[in-house]
Amino acid sequence: MARIDAFLKLGLAQGCSDIHLAVGVPPMLRMHGDLMPIKFRDLGDTELEGYIAEILTANQRKRFDEGHDLDFSYVSEDKGRFRVNVFRKETGVGATFRFIPGSVPTLESLDLPAVVRKLCDHHQGMILVTGSTGTGKSTTLAAMIDHLNSTQNANIISLEDPIEFIHRSKQSQVIQRELGTHLPSFADGIRASLREDPDVILVGELRDAETIQMAMTAAETGHLVLGTLHTTGAVKTIDRIIDALPGDMREQSKSFLAQSLNAVITQTLVKTPDGRGRKAIVEVMVMTRAIAKLIMTDQTHQIPAQLQTGKDLGMQMMDQALLDAIQRKQIDPDDAFRFATDKGLFQRFVTDTSVLPKFEVGN
Repeated sequence: MARIDAFLKLGLAQGCSDIHLAVGVPPMLRMHGDLMPIKFRDLGDTELEGYIAEILTANQRKRFDEGHDLDFSYVSEDKGRFRVNVFRKETGVGATFRFIPGSVPTLESLDLPAVVRKLCDHHQGMILVTGSTGTGKSTTLAAMIDHLNSTQNANIISLEDPIEFIHRSKQSQVIQRELGTHLPSFADGIRASLREDPDVILVGELRDAETIQMAMTAAETGHLVLGTLHTTGAVKTIDRIIDALPGDMREQSKSFLAQSLNAVITQTLVKTPDGRGRKAIVEVMVMTRAIAKLIMTDQTHQIPAQLQTGKDLGMQMMDQALLDAIQRKQIDPDDAFRFATDKGLFQRFVTDTSVLPKFEVGN
């Protein structure tokens, strides 16, 4: 058994989402959003490098020695599955292990809005799940893929970095390919998938212009494309795509978004009232003629008003979703206050008044 498995086993027993290992500090666990050290000595450079070396392949070791960060999946001795990032920093090596549950979540178990399920019924176009790092984007996409896998006869190709949830083919065929193992880049993966008779293509991250262009091509040519971006709202997502492409493609990208972007789902994770879990809270933008016109006329700043009035289509602003979850007693109002845009709407729900001065000083 690799020595690092002992830390992973401890983390899983505590119910954490991530295990952090870094030189000069003890191992740390991410517990319901908070980082907490475990009772252990500070890790030394040689010690930690030895732990990590035990779980690397020869090729991974070579890449790491050449100065590259590593992203890969790892299955521990007790069958726990993790997404791993290994890196070097000023004081030595470091690693982050994100726990991946053995069973694929369902849309019902995540308690996502009903509109998310309806969006899966699209047969072409693009659906983006966005949010900052660690907000559960991969989990939401896995649930969407599971819904498609359970309800449609489709060829689903998933391009991931690395492969996280393992999907077993049900009504659909699910093909999972991993960056660096099965394909050199997301763009190459999309290009290859178009020759593999796909119905649905999942792109782990739209991280560069070439990947965005290839994903747009796939969405325009009769395929449903699911993808992620590290953006925190529909407006920022649309602007990011337009800005990522060359200037001479600006009108073309606006036209694509207006015609082929089905929806943007932006999410964050907020603590539950008992502090023992987190719930996904989502902002939803569904493409309409009005929003398409705003995109074409460079008036994306007016999109939030459309979200506020589009409730009958399943649309909602993040603040609306947070307020609704507070009133349903699904989330901690103090934690919700941290994520709110218009914090004044949330002050009356706050129970820990120490968070309020931070807001007032900020103004």
